[in-house]
Amino acid sequence: MLRRWMLPILFLALGLAAAARQIAQGSPVAAVTLLLIFLVGAVLLSPLIFPRSVSAAEALRRSAADGRPIVYWRPGCRFCMRLRTRLGRHAYRMHWVDIWSDPEGAAAVRAATGGDETVPTVVVAGEPHVNPDPRWVRAQLP
Repeated sequence: MLRRWMLPILFLALGLAAAARQIAQGSPVAAVTLLLIFLVGAVLLSPLIFPRSVSAAEALRRSAADGRPIVYWRPGCRFCMRLRTRLGRHAYRMHWVDIWSDPEGAAAVRAATGGDETVPTVVVAGEPHVNPDPRWVRAQLP
């Protein structure tokens, strides 16, 4: 659990340190601005911007029933963030598996990528696709 939040917490701590330095130098407006920038960055690096993750087994069960793709991802991954932001509201039409919180999901990614945990890995109709183009992913949605 802590692993998922390490990067956003670190980013927020850096923002607090930078803001404290600005306050010490007598620049409260710069401090607030820096703190807001780092806060937004921490939110973007956190799991909060992603749809709620399910287990790999649950994602496979749901995908078999409704035909929706499965996305294996991890917090802090810039390619996962790119996919998530470019999908926009369509991201909720997929099943998301956080490989840091689900060992079975991590194993599925390693099996699909030849031993690496390269994410995002999108499984469409049983076929894994590593870091696919977001436009292609959107076209695969039912």
